[in-house]
Formats: sequence, C-alpha cells, structure tokens
Amino acid sequence: MNLEHLQSFYITVKSNSISKAAQILHLTQPGLSGQIKNLENELGVSLLNRSNKGVELTEEGKVVFNYAHTMLSIQGNIKRDLVNLHEDSPKLLIGSCKSLGEYALPCSIFTFKHLYEEVDIHMEVLNSTEVIQNLQDHTVNIGIVQYNPKLNEISSIPIVSDELILVGPSDKSPKIITLEELKKIPLILRETQSGTRKIIKEALNTKDINLKDLNIIYALNSPESIKSSILSGKGFSFLPKLAVAQELKKQSIRKVEVENLNIIFEYYIIYREKYAFKKYEQMFVDFIISNKRGFC
Repeated sequence: MNLEHLQSFYITVKSNSISKAAQILHLTQPGLSGQIKNLENELGVSLLNRSNKGVELTEEGKVVFNYAHTMLSIQGNIKRDLVNLHEDSPKLLIGSCKSLGEYALPCSIFTFKHLYEEVDIHMEVLNSTEVIQNLQDHTVNIGIVQYNPKLNEISSIPIVSDELILVGPSDKSPKIITLEELKKIPLILRETQSGTRKIIKEALNTKDINLKDLNIIYALNSPESIKSSILSGKGFSFLPKLAVAQELKKQSIRKVEVENLNIIFEYYIIYREKYAFKKYEQMFVDFIISNKRGFC
C-alpha cells in the first residue's frame, strides 16, 4: 500500500476538504483527487462521498481511516525512535491514566530522575482507553492503566491495589448509605472511556444495578474538576483513594460507605507483547513495580 496516498486520504478526512488538504500537502486538487482514487482502486472500495459540505467517509472509508491513523502514527514513531538512537540523552515516553499520573506518579518520576539524571522523561496523562490506544499506535512504549485490558499482543504487570470510594462534601454527606439510596444521590462521574467509569460499571453490574439507574448529573474528564464540584457541594463521586488521600486527610471531603459495595482494583503497567524494552525503559518498569517507587 502506498503510504503517501494513505496520508493524502487521512489529511483530506481530517481537513474535511479536498482544497484545504491539497494546500497542506502542497498538491493540486486534481493531483490529490488522483492519489485518493488510486488508493480506492488499490483497495477495491469507495472511501469518500464528496459534497458541497465537504467529504464524508463511507463505511469502508471509516475502516481504512482507523488503520491509516495507526499506520501513520507508527511511521512517525519509527522516524522518532531512529533519531533518538543518535541523540545523547535516552528518552523515556510514558502514557498514564489520570488517577495515577496526576497524583502518585510525579513523585516516582522525580525519584527516578534523581537516580538517572541523563534520562529525558516525558509523561502524557490521559484516560486508560487513550493510553491503551497510544500503546497500540506505538506513540508510547510503556502504559499505566487502571485495569488489565486483556487484549491480544498487550502484556500487563500489576503495580499496586487501590479502592474506588464514594466521596461527598464533608458537611453534607452521610456516613453510610444503601444501594437503593445510591441510586438517588446526585452523582458526578468520569467520562465514558475512563478506567474509573469502567470499574464502577462492572462493580454495580454485579449488584444488578445499571448506570442508567443512577442519578448522574454530569460527567467530567478530570479527577480535579470532579473534586472541585464536590467541594462546591454539587454532588458525590466515586474516585480512587489515591486521588483523594490529601482531601480525606484534611477532612475537606468525606468518604461515604455504601452497604455491600467494595470496589477494589489494580493499576497495571502495560506494554506490547513482542516489544523489547530499551535499557532505561526496563529500569523504569523494575523501579515502578518495586517498593522504591515512592508514590506521593
């Protein structure tokens, strides 16, 4: 498959315009249209529907677009890693879920950097689904997520156990509620693709409770914004204990026990099964799964 033609198709979809994509790619519009047509002929399918409103993917085009994103990401990362081989400082690229990346991991990275000053460390904090996607796209080589994805070609190592707890405003929260009462209180949850939401959903399913049974007032993609909402008295939320340790200590928020509901989960390091860690990547993995990690 011609990667240049695949890239032209990908940029056209992202730009939603043949003319805009042609400008970005420094091609004429007929030249760009010809490349996309060649790709369609090679695959034997129609990829785009063109109209005055722009371009729209066909069903076949949606499949090819998803693969194009992965293939072009891998191509870019091959170039990046080859360049890194000739640079003096080794690179450590990490993708982490927000629950660990925003709270516990910064102290670990500080300690690791103190031990290995020559390592250039970059961590991107996303939700677990996005971390897994970045690992599959070869954007990162080490991922840290809230659950074991159990996917082919991805291996996992447990790091530490944590607990999802229900928390609310310290001055308005009961100490304990029933599962029926849980359905009525105003809840603020993480976004659909987050690990936290996935774990809550699975735990409640074991109690024959669907997320639709709950009074979810809105969803936010940041534990910090959820905590701000709780502190403002807007509602309650399930959050990892590691993420609310400081607030519980200061008693600015309160843990609310839910009868017959304990949500214990594991954080995992994940990596591509056939990937061989570079020296400093292996050292970081060994460090994070050891007692030396020093979570905040």
